[in-house]
Amino acid sequence: MFVTEDMVLAMMAAYGRPRTATFEFPVDQTEYRRIVNSQKDGRNHDVTLYIRKGDKVVVIAKPFYPPGLYRAPSGGLHPGEDFRIGAAREAMEETGCEIEFEKFLLRTEVCFVCGDDRINWRSFVFKTGYAGGDFEFTDKREIKEVRLASLDEFSSFSKIMRASKIGGLHYRAALHDSVKNLL
Repeated sequence: MFVTEDMVLAMMAAYGRPRTATFEFPVDQTEYRRIVNSQKDGRNHDVTLYIRKGDKVVVIAKPFYPPGLYRAPSGGLHPGEDFRIGAAREAMEETGCEIEFEKFLLRTEVCFVCGDDRINWRSFVFKTGYAGGDFEFTDKREIKEVRLASLDEFSSFSKIMRASKIGGLHYRAALHDSVKNLL
């Protein structure tokens, strides 16, 4: 577990007390294994960033996403990495953008369930401002496209996510819906 309670408390002191939410989503064996494989060194979290540039939000598409599906970028901290530095690193890798933290929006606990197996996961969701960058992302393995989207587009992104059979996308749709009114 790379994100400690002390780290979260420090982010709360700097960027406000977030809303909290709890979710549970079923996943199939393939997705369960993909999540387990992402838990290197015991990782059980992501930092999700709603990067505002004017009246738009920076969104990403992954290589396996169907056309029209985008979401806010997210990623994990490395063991021992400072929260702000790790989140800024992930933003740069996935979007090519420099960020400025503005507000701690949401803290979630989610359980992904596959039969009798369960994975507990946490997301820390922030509103950030675009501080610079060229949208030239470096994580070409995980990201296929970066663009700006209006908040109105998030409803269609969520609809596409919910139409999929991927529990992780159902979770991302729930995040979109939870965050939209907090931005």
